[in-house]
Amino acid sequence: MAQPTHEWRPPGRRWREQDLLDLPENGSRYELIDGSLHVTPPAGPDHHELADDIRMSLRLAAPAGWRVIRETGVRIPDGNLIPDITVLKPDAPRGQLWTDPADVALVVEVESPNSRRHDRFTKPALYAEAGIPHYWRVERGDFGPVVYRYQLAKGVHYDPLGTIGPDDPVQLDEPWPMRLDPSGWPR
Repeated sequence: MAQPTHEWRPPGRRWREQDLLDLPENGSRYELIDGSLHVTPPAGPDHHELADDIRMSLRLAAPAGWRVIRETGVRIPDGNLIPDITVLKPDAPRGQLWTDPADVALVVEVESPNSRRHDRFTKPALYAEAGIPHYWRVERGDFGPVVYRYQLAKGVHYDPLGTIGPDDPVQLDEPWPMRLDPSGWPR
């Protein structure tokens, strides 16, 4: 016997944040860009394990009051995105379903085959437009995870800050002073 499916129809207008609440909770990531719905299938266990390890590295280094959250929504101009990891400033309100970008210090996207183009091209431009100071994109290299770091420039785009490989522990200044060592993260 076939399982019943959740039936929904797209609105007869641009998608809005409120419309996201009516979509099925099936593990897919629902994001809005310029009033259009973008659906990404659920990520695999390897993706989640790497995101968890990055989040833990950030949390362990975080000064008091800073929060490091997985898959929380961020409002952007004319849309809503869900980064893999979001670093919230100490004065950011709690309990928000969608975070204001002014409360975000860093967003991190872990690349997967289903998100590669969005993580490399679409999302950085939208996060920069929203004024988020730092963006990291993490991809799996041949020898382990590689972190591509970016900083907001002139309030409109990101400039590269550098790349951190699995054998390159470094001292960083963003979003706070810390040592980042990806060598222990899963390959």
